[in-house]
Amino acid sequence: MTVLRVGNASGFYGDRFAAWREMLDGGELDVLTGDYLAELTMLILGRDRLRDPSLGYAKTFLRQLEGCLGTALDRGVTLVTNAGGLNPAGLAAAVGALADRLGLTVRVGYVEGDALARPDALTANAYLGAFGIAACLDAGADVVVTGRVTDASLAVGPAIARFGWTRDDLDALAGATVAGHLIECGAQVTGGNYSFFTELPDGGHRPGFPIAEIHRDGSSVLTKHPGTGGAVTVETVTAQLLYEVDTPAYLGPDVVARLDTVALTQDGPDRVRVAGVRGTPPPPTLKVGVNNLGGFRNSMTFVLCGLDIPAKAALVRGQLEEAVGTEGLEFTLARTDHPDAADTEAASALLHVHLRDGDKARAGRAFSAAAVELALASYPGCTLTTLPGDATPYGVFTADTVPQDAVAHLAVLPSGERVPIPPPTVLSGLPGAPPQQEAPTGDPSVPATRRGPLGELVGARSGDKGGDANLGVWARTDATWPWLRDWLTVARLAELLPETAALTVERYELPSLRAVNFVIRGLLGQGVAASTRFDPQAKALGELVRSRVVDLPTEVPA
Repeated sequence: MTVLRVGNASGFYGDRFAAWREMLDGGELDVLTGDYLAELTMLILGRDRLRDPSLGYAKTFLRQLEGCLGTALDRGVTLVTNAGGLNPAGLAAAVGALADRLGLTVRVGYVEGDALARPDALTANAYLGAFGIAACLDAGADVVVTGRVTDASLAVGPAIARFGWTRDDLDALAGATVAGHLIECGAQVTGGNYSFFTELPDGGHRPGFPIAEIHRDGSSVLTKHPGTGGAVTVETVTAQLLYEVDTPAYLGPDVVARLDTVALTQDGPDRVRVAGVRGTPPPPTLKVGVNNLGGFRNSMTFVLCGLDIPAKAALVRGQLEEAVGTEGLEFTLARTDHPDAADTEAASALLHVHLRDGDKARAGRAFSAAAVELALASYPGCTLTTLPGDATPYGVFTADTVPQDAVAHLAVLPSGERVPIPPPTVLSGLPGAPPQQEAPTGDPSVPATRRGPLGELVGARSGDKGGDANLGVWARTDATWPWLRDWLTVARLAELLPETAALTVERYELPSLRAVNFVIRGLLGQGVAASTRFDPQAKALGELVRSRVVDLPTEVPA
């Protein structure tokens, strides 16, 4: 066949339970993938494994599979998922046991070798590539289970098996990598979390899950099943393409995909063609995600109503520091209050108090009880949003690298044969941080302006990568792009988002997408699990910047 139809039915651990059934029943597919792993998920699975060594995989996948494994086999749809997490062999065995219970014959392969021996870590897993998946499929697997592979590899592996690509087919591998990146987050490419959701045919109520029709040359068409919600447009695809990326060189274990070469064109209703992607040899190292238990945390929130809000917050701070000490305490005052408000909620600010400590007792009841004890002995109107509670453990994520040849990438075929997957032999140089692409200094020449929210002219998508965040902003029209390119500098971003001013911010232009991407180093501290930020994964950062009122060029219509 000249086209491989790869669908996706899961973008994270906890995504729409019915999506596997919806995708299998909704139309033609060759492969159905499911992405369950994220940095936080690996921490959760690591804690599961501490309680029970037989666990460590996404148990939800088994429940989903119970209702649709027979359908997938009947229709010849291959299933590929990273739900194996920290225990792909365990999940593969569980799939086999499920098939036996259902009276089905299924050939299961799995990929392992990503787990690294790090005695000082809860989990340490290298991000493997797609050739192990391809080996399982070449051996006739109906279901392939992996541990920590790159998200895009779930789609790239089936394309390698279908088209017979080798490691030398860099452009094809890069094109499939982009297609895999586009569908890996499920409905996020079909209108989910889309800046202009009010323009979608169904108002964004229930977007369908995506399909990538991958061609032999690595180009693809993004689409969805007929009759499903949401939409597939150049802008919904642009939004997902900008999600959780950093430099235009999108590093992967099999290829570096050049995002600045991607060309998107509308190819009919709910069809976007993705072409022109160029690939270069992969880096000599693999990314390694490392999770550790960082200690214990607890939070209490005080409601501060009416007048003297800063003084009330200062009083609480002094009282709590005296009660439990200053170490590990963090205070955030959210000025949600409005002057002359007619009701209590509108007149109130929120003081969020967090405590992180290696001592569970101090972070637990010692802290939360000290907060509650202030109820009758602090500022006027003192109240809290919760009762005292115990501390909970939190994790710390760090990223590391290892040489490609230091990892024993292994495909375990349905027959049980264990096939080593050799690393690539042609590698690029060590990936260094490219120089920041500076926009012209000073304001662009705009003859007339009007005040309005930035989001009238641009869309945005943001997300997390460990302790860093990315923010992609795209212009909706060709006419807006020159203005956005020249206007949205790193300095301007610091004005719009003051919390970025003291951080290292890298800026990259993607002209073919009419987009600017910012990588904000350290915004999320020690990662999602440890962050006390109100938006710990930076998911809302894009909408925050779009809401800022700025001087917009009057000649560019909203």
